[in-house]
Amino acid sequence: MTLPGLKDKVAVVTGAGSGIGRAAAIALAKQGVKVCLLDLLNDRTEQVKQELTAMQAQTITVDVDVSDPLRVKQAIDTAAGTWGRLDVVFANAGINGVLAPIEDMKPEDWDHTLFVNLKGTFLCVKYAIPHMKQKGGSIIVTSSINGSRVFSNFGMSAYSTSKAGQIAFAKMAALELARYKIRVNALCPGSIKTHINQSTHPSPELEKVKIKVEYPEGNQPLEHGPGQPEQVADLVAFLASDASSHITGTEIFIDGAESLI
Repeated sequence: MTLPGLKDKVAVVTGAGSGIGRAAAIALAKQGVKVCLLDLLNDRTEQVKQELTAMQAQTITVDVDVSDPLRVKQAIDTAAGTWGRLDVVFANAGINGVLAPIEDMKPEDWDHTLFVNLKGTFLCVKYAIPHMKQKGGSIIVTSSINGSRVFSNFGMSAYSTSKAGQIAFAKMAALELARYKIRVNALCPGSIKTHINQSTHPSPELEKVKIKVEYPEGNQPLEHGPGQPEQVADLVAFLASDASSHITGTEIFIDGAESLI
C-alpha cells in the first residue's frame, strides 16, 4: 500500500542495523523515502544498506553513538546536508542495559541506560529541529510497554524509567513543535523478535526480587508469541506519512494485547 506524502522525503533511522530499525528503514524505502541509517557501523548495518540499495533506494550510513552530542549532531547534519532536507526522524536506538534489583544496581549502569535511551532521544530530536522547522515533519520515538503499562519485568527499573521518560518527552515536544507542523509520537512495542537481548545483562541478584507470574499460552493473546519488527515498521511508515497528519503527542501500543494481561 502506498502511503501519502512520503515519496522523496528524507528520514533518519537510529539503531538501523537490526530489528525494528532495519525493518523501518526498509518500509520507508519502499515508500520512496531517502533513508540515512544511523548506528554503530558493523556488518549488519552494511547489510541493511545493501538491501536498500538493491531496492534502488537512496541511502547512506553514518557511524554514531546516540549518547554522544557531537556525533549525533554531525550525523543529523550529514543526513540533511546530503539531500537538502529532513522530514522524518525515527529515534529508535536503545538498550535494555543491566537488569538488577534497585539496591544492587550500580549507578554507572543506571546512567548508561538512561544516557543511551533517554538522552539519545533528546539529542536526535534537538539536532533535527533546525532542519525540520521550515517544512514540518514527523518524529517517532521507540518507547515501550515497560514503564507505561507494564512494571513486572523485574530488574528493569532503569530501562522502564527511560521509556516512561521518552513518552513524557514526546508529549512535551509535540506541543512545543506543533507551531512548526512537526508531529511527535511514541511507539510502545511489547515483546518483538529483535537482537536487543544482546544488550541485556541480567544480574544474579534478580532472583531475590522476582515474583512468579503465570500467563496463559504465550504472553501475547493476539498471536501467542513475540511480534515481528515488520509489524512495528508498518506503524512507523504510517506515522511518518500524511495519513497520520492529525496524530501527535500520542503513545501507541503495539503489543498484541500483551500489556493488558
